[in-house]
Amino acid sequence: MTATWVVPAAVLLSALLPAPASAQQAWPTRPMRLIVPYPPGGPTDIIGRAINDRLGKRLGQQVVVDNRAGAASVIGAEIAARSAADGHTLLVATITTLAVNPALKAKLPYHPERDFAPVSMLAVQPYLLVVHPAVPATSVSQLVAHAKAQPGKLSFASSGIGAGNHLAGELFKYMARIDVVHVPYKGSAPSLLDVIAGQCAYVFGGISASHPHTVSGKLRALAVSTAKRSAAVPEIPTVAESGIPGYQMNTWNSLVVPRGTPAPIVERLNTEVVSILNEPEVRERLKQQGIDADGGTPAQLAAHIKSEIARFDSLIRMIGLKAE
Repeated sequence: MTATWVVPAAVLLSALLPAPASAQQAWPTRPMRLIVPYPPGGPTDIIGRAINDRLGKRLGQQVVVDNRAGAASVIGAEIAARSAADGHTLLVATITTLAVNPALKAKLPYHPERDFAPVSMLAVQPYLLVVHPAVPATSVSQLVAHAKAQPGKLSFASSGIGAGNHLAGELFKYMARIDVVHVPYKGSAPSLLDVIAGQCAYVFGGISASHPHTVSGKLRALAVSTAKRSAAVPEIPTVAESGIPGYQMNTWNSLVVPRGTPAPIVERLNTEVVSILNEPEVRERLKQQGIDADGGTPAQLAAHIKSEIARFDSLIRMIGLKAE
């Protein structure tokens, strides 16, 4: 007699149903890439490296920093936007990447809202207005007077056309009514080095990168760009209180992933990143660099990006700035 095996209906049904979400979205399955769209050594790089190792340990895979500098962060952003939306590519997006470039450039190889899914704000920081020691100015008012005495002679550096510190310099130029020349570089580190070398008179640099050089005497700090003094350098006045009332500019960094990345991955990333940013050691490490650790939900970051695009669109029209 031949035995007949009857397969329970529940077993047949389970074989036909899709695998559970956890099985479908096993992640991460390999080392992850954290794209930093600027050269090593600058504030964006410092922020990325403050979280990559900790994030890797929490997720069980290495998170490798990939510096892709150039074109005011466009090169790195385009690479991230075209990467697979599987949670293995992350981008440290800056104010330039997500707010300034869309307002300044008519054509971009990426769209800040359509091509990226927000994860979390990472940090905010003021700019530090620093000059070469040979510049005869120990205050903002003296720098303005020096520039007005020789129109078109002084130059200021930036980390690229449309970069946040480029806009900071243009706003300063506009509000101070001075005639100075803009010199763009591929990143904040090289722009800072050329001010140290005396090739440019001044730069609005991130505190994290520029303040150590003011301590060593290679640069002279005149003011911070925010409305209030920075807790990192409370002895340095603001631009607004130094003769240009109403002046205010800061920069911010955030974490985004390619649009289409599964929501559970975005949520997990947000949870881990915000937790990392709340670690006392991380907050202190960033504070010592003049950076304030931040955080928040993906929805909060999305709203911030939208409002910043509108703000810089208005600013760029007011200044009359054109992409070069």
